[in-house]
Amino acid sequence: MTLQEREARACAIIDSMTEELRDISLYLHDNPELGLNEHKAVKVINQFLENHNFTSQVGLTDLPELQTALRGDYNGTAQHKIAFLGEYDALPELGHGCGHNLIAMMSLGAAIAFSQSVPETWGTTFFGCPAEETIGGKVYMAEAGLFKGYEAALIIHPGGENEVGGTSLATHPLEITFHGRSCHIASLTDSGINALDCAVDLYQKIKELKKTFPKGAIVGTIFTEAGTAPNVVTSKATIRMTVRGSTVDDLEGIILPAIKEAAQEIAASYGARVEMHHYEPLFKDMRQDKQLLALFNDVMTEFGETPRILPDDEADGSTDVGNVSYEVPTAQPTLQIGLGLEAHTPEFTCAAGSDYGLEQAIKGAKIMAVVALRYALGK
Repeated sequence: MTLQEREARACAIIDSMTEELRDISLYLHDNPELGLNEHKAVKVINQFLENHNFTSQVGLTDLPELQTALRGDYNGTAQHKIAFLGEYDALPELGHGCGHNLIAMMSLGAAIAFSQSVPETWGTTFFGCPAEETIGGKVYMAEAGLFKGYEAALIIHPGGENEVGGTSLATHPLEITFHGRSCHIASLTDSGINALDCAVDLYQKIKELKKTFPKGAIVGTIFTEAGTAPNVVTSKATIRMTVRGSTVDDLEGIILPAIKEAAQEIAASYGARVEMHHYEPLFKDMRQDKQLLALFNDVMTEFGETPRILPDDEADGSTDVGNVSYEVPTAQPTLQIGLGLEAHTPEFTCAAGSDYGLEQAIKGAKIMAVVALRYALGK
């Protein structure tokens, strides 16, 4: 069978599953579940995979973060394997305002089609990845080594424009708490140790540090605890910050150490105590594979969805797909489901359940399957 025949077969298989795939996507859309609670989604996806001769497992490792993760394998002992990444968690109030119901649909369709069109020396895995919007299930999956041994990992994200390339920001949110000593604000014998002063000084110091950080650094800060009464010296003050950098090296080697050192110096100057911890895991920057990106550019263009090519350093957010890209060649293009749409909006939620959004997702499944076939047979 020629490559062209295999591609045609893959697209025909997806066409034959259109009703099933639409039903799954709409079920997810109509039953949105927050991260780590995606039980309905996992059940319906697991059943779909088993119906298509995949060996499926729900709950990966003993980690609580991966109890709504799943994997479906076809020809799992093959010498070469490609992974298709699915997501299915929703947003509070908005539901599927990031289109994860479509991501699941596209990756499921592509995985089934690839498995039935590729030579027997290749295996296929669909990874169901929980909680992308919160703790980042792929972070824990990558740390557990679940992506090792794969030739590639593929995912398409719905959006307001067709795009190929770019990256994502590394991020490692940080919480800093200062502990001082309270007293009455008018005490003549004890001035206390004002933890809020420490926090305010750190806030101001970070504004100065930003000017010295590498390009791409972002620090967003809020006060989550700042005292209880104005006539009492604040004994405890807490700052939470999202801290991002262009690369893990910038973030972990320059930006975060500078912030932590400043916090320690400020605490020492007041005689306060400081505690620091990361309240979310490290999301790494995305290292997209050039060969996969070139294939996506070609295939998307062939399907009438010519993408904008993003500069290598363009990033407007963070994703746990970045952690996957440190383990295996990875690509995540964007396929438009409505020009000009912005994710995490009510309009995007509507588009993710619209007829046009579903039609585009069927196209996305075909694009991903064809890219996987060209990548595999080009090896």
